Amino acid sequence: MFNENPEPLPKPANREAMQYTSESVETLVEQFAQLPSVGRKTARRLAAYVLKMPRENVETLADALLSVKDEVLRCSVCQNVADRDPCDICRSGRRDHSTICVVEEPSDVQAIESTGEFRGVYHVLGGAISPLDGVGPDDLHVRSLARRVDPSFGQEDGRPAAAPEDAGDGAVGEPPPSEYEEAPSNGAAPTDSEEGRSSSEDAAGHAAPDERESVQEIILAVNPNVEGDTTAYYLQQMLEPMGVSVTRIARGLPIGGDLEYADEATLARALEGRGSV
Repeated sequence: MFNENPEPLPKPANREAMQYTSESVETLVEQFAQLPSVGRKTARRLAAYVLKMPRENVETLADALLSVKDEVLRCSVCQNVADRDPCDICRSGRRDHSTICVVEEPSDVQAIESTGEFRGVYHVLGGAISPLDGVGPDDLHVRSLARRVDPSFGQEDGRPAAAPEDAGDGAVGEPPPSEYEEAPSNGAAPTDSEEGRSSSEDAAGHAAPDERESVQEIILAVNPNVEGDTTAYYLQQMLEPMGVSVTRIARGLPIGGDLEYADEATLARALEGRGSV
């Protein structure tokens, strides 16, 4: 006879919890799962791969993770990640220091550098203005950007010229003097060749920081979304009164794209930013 009220079947065991019996492996999975864009399944695959790795490779990976936290710092000039302060781009005399490209994250610097087309310097904001997420201008490296254009920025309202976010080994925009000036170790007078060298160049032939040209152009390379547009508008309103040209990278159709599949906003931006052939 058909039973209208059968007894419920026992629930299966938690396969997720029983996949590994090692507490150490589960801890590693939990740490991998905290990484962005890494789910539980991907975290388990990574943990399984680590189990198969030779011990020396695991030690190298662990040392690399610790080195990132112990040795990597932020450049006091551009706020980019670097191994020394100022970074190699900011201290280079071969870069055009009159043009600053403003980006949101350090990864954006690498993306632009990979093109090989930009020879200026950078400034990393550390994000974008997003009121819905509680991120305002004071949460980004905006003041340090303004001081690179106008060193007196922030002094008229009684605030210190250097914010805590920009504190470093040297003054903002100026590498430590020891990097550019070296006294003769034996106290001897400089040779004729040394006297003939311009005071605006260091031993490597690079222009000294205090002789570099003032900032003439700010290129906004922020993301083309609502937060990026808000950030670009704020920076434009702040920087243009300082007498600097503020531009933004072009937006439109990608190379190899098809007009048929482009959305209306992208087509509108492409028409707006059209140029001569």
